[in-house]
Amino acid sequence: MERHSFTSGAHTTAYLAAGPENGPLIIFVHGWPELGLSWRHQLAAFGALGFRCVAPDLRGYGGSTCYDRHADYAQEQVVGDMLSLLDHLGRERAVWVGHDWGSPTVWSIARDHAGQCEAVASLCVPYYTIERGLDAILPLVNRDIYPEATFPAGQWEYMRFYEEHFVKATHAFDSNPYNVAKLLFRKGSPEGFDLPSATAHTRHLGGWFPDGSVPDVPRDADVITEDELAEYAQALKRNTFFGPDSYYMNHEINAEYAANAVDNVLHMPVLFIAAQYDYTCECITSRLADPMRERCKNLSEAVIASGHWMAQERPWEVSAELARWLAQSVAHFWPEPEPPQAP
Repeated sequence: MERHSFTSGAHTTAYLAAGPENGPLIIFVHGWPELGLSWRHQLAAFGALGFRCVAPDLRGYGGSTCYDRHADYAQEQVVGDMLSLLDHLGRERAVWVGHDWGSPTVWSIARDHAGQCEAVASLCVPYYTIERGLDAILPLVNRDIYPEATFPAGQWEYMRFYEEHFVKATHAFDSNPYNVAKLLFRKGSPEGFDLPSATAHTRHLGGWFPDGSVPDVPRDADVITEDELAEYAQALKRNTFFGPDSYYMNHEINAEYAANAVDNVLHMPVLFIAAQYDYTCECITSRLADPMRERCKNLSEAVIASGHWMAQERPWEVSAELARWLAQSVAHFWPEPEPPQAP
């Protein structure tokens, strides 16, 4: 993988890249609290197939610019960074792939900038959900699992906690970024099926870590190596969690941005990959993905037996689903085979 960065105006974007520079472009957009590094397996796989693969660090992360206002992390700002990246790469269009908070970014690009979007794929977060603000998805909460009297915001209670106690939430993460990253990047498990997600308890427990300390758990070697864990932790320690957590502080601004869309229907090829053991972005039994199905006219779907961090937990399955979709639904975008070499 190559490391690059560029500056547009006052903003710098750092990014990883792999594959031939003239290959068809795929841009992979990470979520909270990750880095372009989160797509390392997909960069290697699709770079080897002949695609030009790019994975930026979003604003507030890694080597990209950090800001000190919540509003600087609204989706309109992040989308602008990604379009600047596309321009920097000298391309007019790309296939955009997002995960977690990267998903509302690629969905917004597909919705508002279809001319720059060859096709769009998302892991875990379906279209027409969180990019429209938190209030837009509360009606989709499964009230059999999350009674409204106990969990007013369902599995999204932790997002309300950010809004109500931002300093407290961020301070807890900043107290030990290494242990936070080690705690987060773990495999999914079928044992949580039909039970409230851990994120639903954040508000009534008074925080992510009620006793004030981040648990020290063993690293999950099936998801992350020690070197990768160290890279995440060092970046989070250097930049702090202010930027990553600020993505949760712009629901109203994001809703206004989405409300200005001329058309909410997506006509380009779309792939959604659900994680079977992701109990926060739960799309297996809930209605969370229903609005997407109504508004995507060329939709493919897949399910992977994984937790939330599926690009790292089940990298080969994720790459296989993406490759299958590209070959079947975006076949014209596949790299041209190299001409045979003369003997």
